[in-house]
Amino acid sequence: MATAKPPGPTADQTIKRISAEYDSLSKQLKVIALHIEKNRDHVGIEGIQEMARQCGVQPSAVVRFAKHFGFSGFTELQAIFRENLSRQLAPSRNYKARIRDLIESGSNNLSSVDIAKEFLAGSVAGMQELESSLDAGAFKKAVDLLCAADCIWIVASRRSFPIAAYLDYALQHTEKRIGLVSALGSMHQGQMRSVRKGDGMIAISFAPYAEETLAVAKLAAERGAKLVAISDSRMSPLAKLAQVTLVVQDNSTLGFRSLSSTMGLAQSLFIAMAYTLELPYKPTAV
Repeated sequence: MATAKPPGPTADQTIKRISAEYDSLSKQLKVIALHIEKNRDHVGIEGIQEMARQCGVQPSAVVRFAKHFGFSGFTELQAIFRENLSRQLAPSRNYKARIRDLIESGSNNLSSVDIAKEFLAGSVAGMQELESSLDAGAFKKAVDLLCAADCIWIVASRRSFPIAAYLDYALQHTEKRIGLVSALGSMHQGQMRSVRKGDGMIAISFAPYAEETLAVAKLAAERGAKLVAISDSRMSPLAKLAQVTLVVQDNSTLGFRSLSSTMGLAQSLFIAMAYTLELPYKPTAV
């Protein structure tokens, strides 16, 4: 009687293993790792030549990547991502293909309404992808961590700063002490002196990752704060400092990245905290 072959790893398990070993990978393999994490819906259907082209490496590097993680080759690695493709491709992937075609066509006849519709379509697609890919375990862990903290610090820079400003406003509705690390006057190190062991921090940053945010997050971790990272990869330098990372991918339209998905995630985080803390509803002027 033949012995049943034990089930192989799932796509999620593979992504987590890749993330855990990311720092030890070579430069080329790191590029492939990030591509797989950010394009997991396409890994199951794109050929090795296409993946190599998008990563800027030779196909042999993709094979080497697969074998590094215990697969016989690219086909076996691809198979675990193909299993989840019985459903339609994530809307954001279809959107990205369409906007790429638009850019490559060199069209210069776009009206302002065309641009607005493309941007809004990208935002909608990103929100749909976030809904389907949200890591339930990580989200609950983030809510529990922040609810348990007496003081919550928030840090973000440049494009991500509006998200931090919103969270600063929203979290003021709790009974917790809230601190927005604005780094006004380059005094972020002074602000960090108030961080204590057991505090929580929400740190937000996306590639190429703001050095100011990383510096603040590192100082907070050194002082014993527990970090919730909102970032675009479990392999980001910010994620390496955090107890939990919430991954979100905002779409880019004609070179401009949306904030819709990240803002939706931030609002969801606050609403979940408000429900957990049983905050009373108090309407406020807007």
